[in-house]
Amino acid sequence: MKKTVMYDGIPLTLVGRNIEVNTRAPDFTVVNNDLEETGLEQYPDKIKVIIFFPSLDMPVCDIQIREFNRRGSIHGDGIVCIGISKDLPFAQKRFCETFKINNVELVSDYKYTSFGINYGVLIREWNLLSRGVIIADRKNTIRYIQLVGEIIHQPDYEEAAHALDEVVKNPELSMQDSIPYKCTPCEEGVSPLPQDLVTDLLAKYPGWELVDSRKIVKQLRFKDFVEAKYFLDLISNVAQEQGHHPSFTLNYNRLKITLTTHAAGGLTENDFIMGSIINEIEKKTCMG
Repeated sequence: MKKTVMYDGIPLTLVGRNIEVNTRAPDFTVVNNDLEETGLEQYPDKIKVIIFFPSLDMPVCDIQIREFNRRGSIHGDGIVCIGISKDLPFAQKRFCETFKINNVELVSDYKYTSFGINYGVLIREWNLLSRGVIIADRKNTIRYIQLVGEIIHQPDYEEAAHALDEVVKNPELSMQDSIPYKCTPCEEGVSPLPQDLVTDLLAKYPGWELVDSRKIVKQLRFKDFVEAKYFLDLISNVAQEQGHHPSFTLNYNRLKITLTTHAAGGLTENDFIMGSIINEIEKKTCMG
């Protein structure tokens, strides 16, 4: 995905993870109109059309939601259309009631910015989402991404509709992840990874170093304290969702990140999953 979008010709920076077509769609935590937390896993065995946008108060966003609402019933019950912004749930609920939005489920990313970070569509300068369309199939494989390059423009509705037609024809793709895409809870007594596997995995993780045979460490340098703290906050949000928490040492513009699994007394797949996410955010965020 791109690292910038434009607003009336002015470049804006996108931060977060870097998603691609034919990869696993990350889960996310958002808030619905009833103030309940929800996410991707709430829609099992459905094709997900995810539309995202900066704010209901922008006329282009209004048009975007209404257009997808108009098209929303075309393919029947096997598809759900989810609209995501950082508008408060109260405003989203009022919008849906006022304009009879029945085919788009509006949810808010205001609380954790989880969707924005996990999908790399958070505008740093605004702390709002950019504009676009993502389609994930029944098994949560990302099949289509449309990131609108100019915020004041509408999405290409026909292109998105054609992509959806293709997913409907083939609603599942077989995927084999080299390691799981999400951390799993560990219990006391779980075994650490063997050292030869750790060595093999570490070769695929640039910038990480093995310490004491049971930790991996990465050190980053940024322009100043604010940049370093911002990056730490992005990682912290995802780490909380993953249930796997790095150790951080922040010293002005330098950030040291340490990963290990205490329950195993060494390294597990969870550490490499978290390390992969951190690398994605580092690459996409483009700071330092």
